[in-house]
Amino acid sequence: MAYGGNDWLALTPEPTLEPEMPICDPHHHFWDFRFERVPYQKYLLHELNADIYSGHNVRSTVFIEARSMYRIDGPMELRSVGEVEFVQGLAAASASGIYGPARAAAAIIGNADLSLGDRVEPVLEALQAASPNRFRGVRRPAGWDPHPDVENRAAQPGLLASADFIAGARVLARKGMLLETTLYFHQLPELVDFANAIPELTIVLNHIGGLYRIGPYANRDDEVIPEWRAGVAAVAKCPNIVLKLGGVGQPRYGFDWYTWEKPISSEELAEGLSPLMNYCIEQFGPDRCMFESNFPPDKVSSSYNVLFNAFKRLSKDYSASERAALFHDTATRVYRIDS
Repeated sequence: MAYGGNDWLALTPEPTLEPEMPICDPHHHFWDFRFERVPYQKYLLHELNADIYSGHNVRSTVFIEARSMYRIDGPMELRSVGEVEFVQGLAAASASGIYGPARAAAAIIGNADLSLGDRVEPVLEALQAASPNRFRGVRRPAGWDPHPDVENRAAQPGLLASADFIAGARVLARKGMLLETTLYFHQLPELVDFANAIPELTIVLNHIGGLYRIGPYANRDDEVIPEWRAGVAAVAKCPNIVLKLGGVGQPRYGFDWYTWEKPISSEELAEGLSPLMNYCIEQFGPDRCMFESNFPPDKVSSSYNVLFNAFKRLSKDYSASERAALFHDTATRVYRIDS
């Protein structure tokens, strides 16, 4: 059974482990893609609340751009402002407290075309105006692969080395905003060069650095994993880069959990995640790592309760302060959230 939905996920109920531990979930999306072929077509405040109130002590969350609710007219470079306006409204509803104590989208990451160079500044100002109290920066995917069956989120190879892109990123840094990015594991050396070129820019690398284990990279772990490990180690030497621990439930990471007849348990999930997550924590340190849900994309493999139970299981040998960083403190510091 693939992409079984909430009824399927309910087949693996679990008691919540350490339910009092504070959590800031630094990566989830809101969207309404009801006319598109995606596993979860709608994920709005009620859907998020059903997940974050499933047992864990989620105090705040961070919204990450999803290319949803863009404006349908006006200058192309400003259409992404519509998404931030949309999420600002959901965040305000959450902050009212009538849905519960958690502050959904306490920080908002939008989208802007940094390849505009210096001309991106009015776009960033418009995004900030749409959310004066929550907007923190932009995500710009940089993933590019030469194989035709691998999705390319970047318009061209070498985006991170582009003079225009670097100029746009410098505007972002000058305004005190951060850059989120996704890429593929073999591009990690490109990210090192980019980060060293703009040391004043905080960069948040999503999903453990873009490991890819399907298609042209299937059944090649003896090559792929060492290259990924070397890339992560190199990126970790850049003090301005922070890493998100999650996203691995997506099919491209090479696990088949989303096809199981019964959803994965937290014990099994922790066993699968531990080699990857613990290596990342070893390289970056807990103060530069944060556990993420990446919901709803990762919801195709496990429930929210099971996912965070797995994170708690695999981190049990870290100290209390290290676990506090991984689950809450790194995220609230990076995104400037006061809860």
